[in-house]
Parts: sequence; structure tokens; C-alpha cells
Amino acid sequence: MLYQKKNQLTSWLYDYSGSSCLPDSLLMSHSFSLAALDSVLSAFRSICGEDSVSLGEAVREQHGKDESVHRCCPPDVVLFPHCVEEVSALAKVCHNHRLPIIPFGTGTGLEGGVGAVEGGVCFSLRNMDQVLDLHQEDFDVTVEPGVTRKALNAYLRDTGLWFPVDPGADASLCGMAATSASGTNAVRYGTMRENVLNLEVVLADGTIIHTAGKGRRPRKTSAGYNLTNLIVGSEGTLGIITKTTLRLYGIPEAMVSAVCSFPSVQAAVDSTVQILQAGVPIARIEFLDDVMIDACNRFSSLSYPVTPTLFLEFHGSERSLEEQVNTTEDITQSNGGSDFQWARDTETRNRLWKARHDAWYAALALRPGCKAYATDVCVPLSRLPQIIVETKEDLIENRLTGPIAGHVGDGNFHCLMVVDPSDPEEQHRVHLFTERLARRALAMDGTCTGEHGVGLGKRALLREEMGHMAIQVMQSLKDALDPKNLMNPGKILQPREL
Repeated sequence: MLYQKKNQLTSWLYDYSGSSCLPDSLLMSHSFSLAALDSVLSAFRSICGEDSVSLGEAVREQHGKDESVHRCCPPDVVLFPHCVEEVSALAKVCHNHRLPIIPFGTGTGLEGGVGAVEGGVCFSLRNMDQVLDLHQEDFDVTVEPGVTRKALNAYLRDTGLWFPVDPGADASLCGMAATSASGTNAVRYGTMRENVLNLEVVLADGTIIHTAGKGRRPRKTSAGYNLTNLIVGSEGTLGIITKTTLRLYGIPEAMVSAVCSFPSVQAAVDSTVQILQAGVPIARIEFLDDVMIDACNRFSSLSYPVTPTLFLEFHGSERSLEEQVNTTEDITQSNGGSDFQWARDTETRNRLWKARHDAWYAALALRPGCKAYATDVCVPLSRLPQIIVETKEDLIENRLTGPIAGHVGDGNFHCLMVVDPSDPEEQHRVHLFTERLARRALAMDGTCTGEHGVGLGKRALLREEMGHMAIQVMQSLKDALDPKNLMNPGKILQPREL
């Protein structure tokens, strides 16, 4: 609890990267008197109501972890604001008392981004769940942070529009902006960076800004610094996103899906590159390696050949789809592709895609009782065969289970690592493997994270990727917007060296 003494609290916890998650109360660590603590809690309650301030252990633990391997780091208190004015007022209280602020959406992140590594106050934004402004003729919409991508597309169902960025989980759209999420449709529709037009952001001191100007929603702009994309991907370290204005797209007239097997990783990637070079506006190109296909066959009672496989999807008019399909089939056959299966109706398309959709659960089923998490690197397309082959050799040599699935059209792939949580030695081998994988990607002119973000575990890798001077610029931006280092401290940037 907020007012517990340090000697009443449990031992320190450590996240996967070795960072300590301090269990002792942040407010006590700031030498608050009980009167001061009561004053802070009273201020919170006066702003957002008694029921919107929680000190409960279960609630705090729920808001101290995401879907990553990082240990739970619960905040001292969880707040549930209802509007941006409340968020601003609550942030001012935190700023005045130097209390860290951790924004929380749906908790579906994969890099420990919501852990309260220095204690503090979690702003859970689930009560702000309104779709505020839909402009059908302009193909844009503004939503609050409690709106998830599935909820938005359900809202849009009868409009002929949809939002295509799909990270897999039913994440909140503002959270997706905060982590610069993407997913299977990025090869055609882009990532969150290309689809966010404007953001409303509450800064550490409670100031409310609109990154493209209040109410602005042009399809393009060259006005000033790009504050929108400064906040996109900042993982709550620069401010709390309380509204996002998004691009929308027309629902395609028709969709066609396909599955095709290949004799090698090289052949599958060569096909991908040639499809893109031919100008085929493909919507999705997903890759599963032989281990992943075998797992999916077992889990979903399928019978795909146990070889590298591409899952493809095309969006457009009936006439354009015919041309796309013919061109793609010619390219895949020229690269040794076989067992080509096409599907137009929804039921058959869903059946074809079942292996890809169930990949996470299929990987888990390889080792019942174990847990899984996904690595996330991205390289130039031409380097994809090499890094996948080297990664598979690394997995075999180190006796690790890590079937591969990837958004091959972007050069982004994941090893779905299946790990025994009761085996510290195996966990250590997995940790070393993920470090090697990331550095392998960096050596091939790639990135240590294509879409999951940096969070806790990839801060050192970010420094290697960006270089000292670029990190210094990032730190300067952080210092300018958050001089007290209150916004989600400990994430993205490493602590300053003394």
C-alpha cells in the first residue's frame, strides 16, 4: 500500500534484463509524511472521484505488467481518469510532488513498457473509451485511449471504412500509437507512424498539446517540426496520449487469400521481393518456417507441407485481383513454389489463414506448461534469408524452441520462444540468444525492434543501433519535455551515467 513502511514490504524483484523493480513505496522513498500522503490521495480523489483511485494490491499488480517476460512492477496507486481535463489535473499533482507517471492502455505490450520500475502513479485510461469524431468523407476518425482497434472497426462496420493496422492483440489505438505498432497489413497500409494524423497529449506538468494543432486533420503537412511522429513510438516517456486522429481506408470490394509452399527460405523471400518489384499491391505476405508449419499442422489438424511457407492476401476490385493473383502465381512458380491454394469466400480464406492466426498457440503447444514470448527484429529484405538461416542454426545449436513467423514483406520476423519458466539455465540461454539475434540484425543494417518497441529490455541495444550522439539528442528532447524525468521513467533511455 501507499503508506506501508519499507520493512513491511517484500524482497526486490528483477525484470528479465536485470533492472530492479523496487517494491518499497515510492512515496515513502520521497520521505513523505503521512499527512502529505493523505493530501496527495485526497487531491487525486477530488479530481476523479473516490472510485477512480485504487490502492488495492490486485489492481496494482494488474497494472504493473504486460505480456512480456519482464516481472511485475506494480505502481503505488492506480488512477482511472474519465477525460483529458482530469488527466491534466492529476498530472499536475504528480508533477508538483515529483511522482512518476505510467500510462496504461490494455496491457498488451511486449517489452515491459508499463512496469512501474520506480514506483509511482499508473494512469489507466480504460474509462476514456469514446469514438469522438468520424469524418467519413475525409477518411479519418478521432478516438480516446480506451478505444481498441476491434472496437473501432465494429463502430465503423456500416460505414464502408476500416482501420487496417493489426498488431494481433486487441490493443488500444493510443497505445498502438505510443509503441508505433504495426502488424500483418503494414506492407500495404503502413504502420501507426503513417496512419496517425494528430495527437492530443498531456505532458508531464499537465500541459495539454495537440501535435498538429487543435482540430487539425490534413492528409499531409509541412508545417514545423513533426511533433506527431515524435510522440508516436515514445512509449509514454514524453507524455500521455489522450486522443489520436487516424487515417481510415475503404473496405476492399473483394479479398483473395493464398498459401504457397517453397523448397527454401531463399525461394520464399525471392518471391516476396519479386512480387513487390512487380508492383503488386499485396495486402499481407506472412512467412512461417518449417518448424512453425509443423506446429500449426499438429495444433490445428492441418496438412500443409512442412517447408517454408508464404501466406498471402490481396485486396481490391474483382478485376484488379485477377491480375494480382495471376502475376503472383507466375512469380511463385518460377521460384519453386508449390501446393498453391487460393480462396475467395470468407470461410475458406479464414481456414487458409488459420495456421498463421494460431501460430502463438501452436508454438505453446509444442511444450505444454511452458510460456512463450516473441522476439522482434527487422532487416532489409535482401538480408532476410541469411538472418533466418543463421537464426535457425543458432536455435538448434543452443537447444532452444523458437519457431519463426514474420511479416516478410517488411523484413520483420519473430521467433516465438517457448521457455520453461522453472528452468533458470534455459531462460539464460534464451536471453543470450535474443541478444545475439538483435545484434545479428544490427550487423545487417536492420533494427533491434520492428514493432514491439524498446521498453525495458532493449535500451542497451537501442544505444548500439542509434549511436551516442543520436541518443544524446533523444535525451535532450526528454529533458526538455520532462525535466523531472517523471514520464514512464526507466523506459527507452538508460539511466544517466554518474
